[in-house]
Amino acid sequence: MTQSLVNGAERDSAPAADATFARWLASRAGDLLLELRAEMGHGDMDALRAAGDARSHELIVRELAHCRPADAVLSEEGADDPARLDADRVWIVDPLDGTREFGEEGRADWAVHIGLWQRTAPGAGKLTPGAGKLAAGAVALPAQHRVFATGAAPPYPPLSHQAASGGKLRLAASRSRPPAFLSALAEQLGAELVPMGSAGAKIAAVIDGDVDAYVHAGGQYEWDSAAPVAVATATGLHASRLDGSGLEYNRPNPLLPDLVVCRKDLASRLLAALARCTS
Repeated sequence: MTQSLVNGAERDSAPAADATFARWLASRAGDLLLELRAEMGHGDMDALRAAGDARSHELIVRELAHCRPADAVLSEEGADDPARLDADRVWIVDPLDGTREFGEEGRADWAVHIGLWQRTAPGAGKLTPGAGKLAAGAVALPAQHRVFATGAAPPYPPLSHQAASGGKLRLAASRSRPPAFLSALAEQLGAELVPMGSAGAKIAAVIDGDVDAYVHAGGQYEWDSAAPVAVATATGLHASRLDGSGLEYNRPNPLLPDLVVCRKDLASRLLAALARCTS
């Protein structure tokens, strides 16, 4: 039997506070995915991946419709409803971040993302698309039996153990689609690249102090980063575009192609090196 990420009382009633609700919902979807893995096995990885995406999405949108009926939803696995641009609250979710890794037996670097964007000027509607902030978020790492959430954000992380002992900085990198400039960036910083699966797992590694930064370019969407960025910034970490500009969510086009998350004391050095590598 898989370990439950939420206790029996939490399963019976959804919490009222948004951050606690995000943790509860991410945990419920995580439990479902663990149970699905155990039920289906890994003999047909494509079927397992498809079922994971679909069933986690169904659970999340069902619970949001029941518990937050007035809020809009932007999900990787759902049709994009333009009505979200008029909404004051939008849940930005990735029901299964790291679908590739979820299908591979033994891999634990996949996640569930539940993020909440909230308009800073309620009622402004389409006149100010993206004019809001990430108000709550949770990232469940079900196969690691861990959940990171904004309600009780983790403490600010130390330098990674290797960097703290005089070794190289550690940069989380995509195991399948690393940016072409990343090797040059690592060379400039004297850093080591650490391949990992999902974006949520990579940002969680920064939050936890296992790596010192995560840099991505080449195509992501809002659901890939909203929840983990909410937790990272609640922890006190730096998060921005590669050029240092702010991350905006609930835009008409949800493409958000690049991202850097790192310790604040590393941000200026990292952004300067990125400017040299990407110019």
